[in-house]
Amino acid sequence: MSKLRHDQDKLPGRFEDLVRMMPPQAIADDVQLENTIEVIDRLMAMTKLTRGQAVYLETLTQLVEVYESHHHAIDIADISGIDSLKHLLEANGMTGSDLAHLLGMHASMGSKILNGERKLTADHLRKLTEHFRVEASLFL
Repeated sequence: MSKLRHDQDKLPGRFEDLVRMMPPQAIADDVQLENTIEVIDRLMAMTKLTRGQAVYLETLTQLVEVYESHHHAIDIADISGIDSLKHLLEANGMTGSDLAHLLGMHASMGSKILNGERKLTADHLRKLTEHFRVEASLFL
């Protein structure tokens, strides 16, 4: 059991008190990463966050993102835009027909895009990035 969980059953509500508990700082190693993720998990499990807790959560989340992007980056060089699109569709329980509907196309066009028979247009990319909240480069 980590020191953070042992010392604090309930997290403070004020940002300043959270900072005293665990000052936000650049994450240097995987142990510090684990401790930071533990606090993030505890905050995310709460039903309602105070403003201070929400700011602290966002701060810790950004620190984790930076550390993971430098130390645990996933190599996506071999993943095509269509593979990314297929993954997003599957993760969201969507079919080729759902894709076509999202893009404002005839139902059969979704499978043509997924099979590489049709290309995504700039308008399609805009709709996909808005819907899935990802960067357009994921599909290129």
